[in-house]
Amino acid sequence: MKRTIPDRESITVEFKSDRSRLPDRDLVAAVVCLANTEGGDIYLGVEKDGAITGLHPEHQNLASLAALVANRTSPPVSVRVTALQEAGQTIARIEVPKFTRLVATGEGLLQRRRLQADGTPQCVPFHPHEFASRQSDLGTLDYAALPVTQAAETDLDPLERERLRQLVERYGGDRLLLALSDEELDGALGFVRTEGMRRVPTVAGLLVLGRETALREHLPTHEVAFQVLEGTHVRVNDFYRAPLLRTFERIMEQFEARVQENEIQVGLFRVPIPTFDRRALREALINALTHRDYTRLGAVHIRWETEGLIISNPGGFVEGVNLRNLLVVEPKPRNPLLADAIKRIGLTERTGRGVDLIFEGLLRYGRPAPDYTRSDSTTVVVQLSSAQADIAFLQMVITEEERSGVRMPLDALIVMTQLRRERRLDVQTVATALQKNESAARAVLERLVEAGLVEGRGATRARTYTLSAKVYQRLGQSADYVRQAGFDPIQQEQMVLQYVSTQGRITRSEAAGLCRLNSDQAKRLLSRMVQEGRLVQQGAGKASYYELVP
Repeated sequence: MKRTIPDRESITVEFKSDRSRLPDRDLVAAVVCLANTEGGDIYLGVEKDGAITGLHPEHQNLASLAALVANRTSPPVSVRVTALQEAGQTIARIEVPKFTRLVATGEGLLQRRRLQADGTPQCVPFHPHEFASRQSDLGTLDYAALPVTQAAETDLDPLERERLRQLVERYGGDRLLLALSDEELDGALGFVRTEGMRRVPTVAGLLVLGRETALREHLPTHEVAFQVLEGTHVRVNDFYRAPLLRTFERIMEQFEARVQENEIQVGLFRVPIPTFDRRALREALINALTHRDYTRLGAVHIRWETEGLIISNPGGFVEGVNLRNLLVVEPKPRNPLLADAIKRIGLTERTGRGVDLIFEGLLRYGRPAPDYTRSDSTTVVVQLSSAQADIAFLQMVITEEERSGVRMPLDALIVMTQLRRERRLDVQTVATALQKNESAARAVLERLVEAGLVEGRGATRARTYTLSAKVYQRLGQSADYVRQAGFDPIQQEQMVLQYVSTQGRITRSEAAGLCRLNSDQAKRLLSRMVQEGRLVQQGAGKASYYELVP
């Protein structure tokens, strides 16, 4: 019988042996450990190596386990306990929710879960200095708004206030700030708070206006590294502990010295093609400086490499943000006060949708989308590709923008880029790429059909989309359009049947290559042919293949 529980432990899975009756305090400690991290499941009656040994007779009453946990945690943790039958043994699955508050055992034990260097999980003490980072991740604490009680108003540098005003002018920030006195400016941006009879700088105030000596003393976690690498050779290796605005200007100067730019003629206009889009660069840099976790040691790293630019910052995505919703989730800054100040200065997108500008800054030049896949629970990493621009694609985008009178939306750029790469898409695939539901994805596709950029073939759920003849012509690939237009569902089925009749069988990957489909599309095509009685599936999973019906 197939095993229904995980094979090994992870950050959200804990195995607990119950052969000698697991002590109550150990069970409660394990619940606290998961609740203070990502939540998860405890499998009671399973050894560390995954062997099933079953529940102790005293733990057969599962209702008492839930009551035990609730009575011996603070605040009370409500767990769900269910019995499972595995390998002829009864085990208990204890589902632990993720808490947005810190949870301790009744004895005051605080623990959290982390992965060791070998990838195995362990529960470790949850130290007081880590509390602020946890609350900041969950959005229950704005660390940047906290007063730095050991600092004084004299730790703020008047020269940095003047720099702030100049940047407001240069980047079109909130001009109301320019009419304020120094004291009013500090108050309006939340850089100073009144504590009794004293005006005390906040964390954000020190980060933006603080003298370098004050930053080193009061915010030693603040550090920014800029590196230029040529293979393994380090050309530049600069570290900054200066206030954020000065650091921003210095790094942008480093960028400007290295960004190369060509031009193309589109109609009557000369269009620049930089190595990196400057707005995308600025947004990615400001995101790293603004949203890093200032309670953690570690620098913001900007690495200019041969393949592109890599920007990383301490602190993973905040609660509710992940790789699957990065494009659509509501803005959730880790340091709201600091983020608001940076927006008012004008350094970043006022709507909080800076990620959109980063994506747009690469996609409109036909470059790969920003890559966030190296991010984890402790670090956000984004790689911006420096691949050669796709000139034909850029010309097509600019020509369409001139025709419509509006800038091409990000959703359209994502769809056009993916169609350029994969040739043919269905609604489900586009919905995944846009991080939206199928209804929204279909609406984007049909608007592109109306604009003459995309052609749809088929109806209902079987409908697929390709770039239009007009687009292929602009891209200089008319022959590719003819090949794509010919691959309708009926022809795809005939091609598959012909392949199977000559080769004896076909796999999903072979069908995908034959019909120029992605893996999911090929799976749906083959499944439809099985349902229609044209093919029969043999095997399961990756080892499956399809034959003609006997």
